Order: sequence, then C-alpha cells, then structure tokens
Amino acid sequence: MRNQALTLDGAALTPSISTFSHGERVAYLMEHGVHSQSFSTMQSDMEYFDVPGIGYIAYARYWGMQFVLGDPVCEPKYFEPMLTKFLKRFPNALFAQVSKPIVDILHQSFSYYGTQFGSESKVSLSDWNLRGSKKQIIRTAINQARAQGIEIKEGPFDRYTKKISEAWIKTRRCKNNEIRFLIRPMLMDYKENTRYFYAYHNGEAVAYIFFDPLYKNGKLISYVPNISRSCASFKQGLWYAIMVHAMEVFRSEGVPYVDLGLVPLMLADDYEPQESKILRKMMAVIRERGDMLYNFKGLEFAKARFNGVVEKTYCCHRNALPGLAMVAMFRLTRII
Repeated sequence: MRNQALTLDGAALTPSISTFSHGERVAYLMEHGVHSQSFSTMQSDMEYFDVPGIGYIAYARYWGMQFVLGDPVCEPKYFEPMLTKFLKRFPNALFAQVSKPIVDILHQSFSYYGTQFGSESKVSLSDWNLRGSKKQIIRTAINQARAQGIEIKEGPFDRYTKKISEAWIKTRRCKNNEIRFLIRPMLMDYKENTRYFYAYHNGEAVAYIFFDPLYKNGKLISYVPNISRSCASFKQGLWYAIMVHAMEVFRSEGVPYVDLGLVPLMLADDYEPQESKILRKMMAVIRERGDMLYNFKGLEFAKARFNGVVEKTYCCHRNALPGLAMVAMFRLTRII
C-alpha cells in the first residue's frame, strides 16, 4: 500500500516522512468510519492520502487515473482542506460513491460535476417491523425458509463459504471475477468487527451475508451487508431471511440502524444543478439495458422491500462526459 502524507498548513511531506501505520489507520476508521464504504477502504490494493492528526482519503489507480472511494475518513469539518490538498496532487481524480457534502465542496470550490451514481438506504432498527404490503415478500421468504428446515445463525468463517461463493459466481452476469473496489473482496486481511450470518440446511451452509461495521466517535453505530452468496438450489428468498435474522440480533444489541449500502443506478427523477445531464442519461440507459452487466433492477427491488430512508450517492468528475474514466472504473471494479 502506497501512502501520500501532508499537513494542513500547506507543507507537503514525502511518503517516507509520515505515513499511517495499520494501527493508526484503524484508529481513524473507528473514529470517522461512518460512510458505507469506510470499511472497504481497508481492502488490498488501495492507496492512501494521509493527513496526520486528521484522517485519510482512500483511492485506487487504474489506467493512470485516480478513483477515490467514498468520503474522506475524517471529521466533516476537515473535508474541504483534505480535498484541497488531495486535488493539488491529483487534479483530475474521479470520486465514486460520495455524499452530498462532498459534491457541494467539489462543485463550488473546484468546478466539478456531481452526478447521481445510485442510492443508499438506511433502516432504523428501533421501529423496524414486518408489517405492510411491501414487506410481504420478506414474510413469504421467512416462511419458506422455515418450511425447508433452514436454520439461520451467526458464526465464524464457515468451511463451506468458498464453495458457495464459487458456485454463486458462476450464476452471475459477471462470471469471470469477483467485483472489487465498490464491493470489497470477500477475503480481507483486516476483518475486525465483521459479522458472519449463515443459513444452514441439514447442517451444511447454503447461503450467507457478511456485515461490515460503521463507526462514529470510536463507537460502532451500524452495519452494512457487503458480501452475500447463496447456493443455486436455495437462492430464492434466503437473503431476506438472513437479513431479518441479523437485524433482530443487531437491534437486541442496541445498534441504531442498518445501512443497506449502494444500489447502483437507482436514480431520482429530478436533476440537480451540478449534475451532468448527458452522464445521467447514459446511466439511465445502462440501468435499463445493461442487465447483462449487473442485476441493477433486482438489487433495487430487494433492498426497497425494507422501506428504509433513501439517500442519493454521487460520482464527481471534471468533464461533463468522463467516458474513459467511467470505462476505467468499470474495468477497475471488474464489471466489464
């Protein structure tokens, strides 16, 4: 992992003078890792722009371009100085899955476009329930799982995990490689406070969801389901059943909400002033016709059943049509 270090008073430092150790990076993550992609910044092959005493920006390189993952991992009051320093070094970087405050800074101070990239959904656990017509499919999935003798429980990394994953990937539209960057790899060296929930049939794991932690001020405040797999013969509905079981466990522990994570290309009808209209139109076409690349509509349908609070997420880019950069990002993620 390569690192770029600096101070906020304007003096750039060489990487060899001041870079974060693994323990220091984890400390910043646990203090400021509230974004759904914060934990994913710990995946391998990421590079870091470090600011001692403040936090870091995580990014990946591809085709000579820099792709920032999520919001800076720092206090919001430092977003603008962090981004200012970063853009002095990488003035044409593309930002993926960032929040509206980041969009506003990049647009107003650096003339970036901020185009909606998808949506996220947060589900409050204090008032979570299974009532309502929209959740009928969840109730049906739970009943079907019980009828099939499925047992759902939390546990350590199961020996069947890799077998399930390999079989699952063969059923996907992207069969050659596991998606990375926007979805962190299933196997990571760093896995503190990750949670594993499995569905078992006759003692054998047939599906699972891995949850990553979100933090604020040193406290664990939420989980995001980042990795989910199922055997082809048991794929229908098990995701819902595992999700509900995990949510009930988290609620019993006092976790306030679950962040369902990114739904790529789930776009609002309205356009915002800083958006690139041509890119939005292209994204809408990809969503409607790109089913061979990714199951955009299926994921949107599944997460919408939980009736969470939807928030927009954005990509920020220099040019109105960052065609090469978008192709590079899809290649980076292995979607194409």
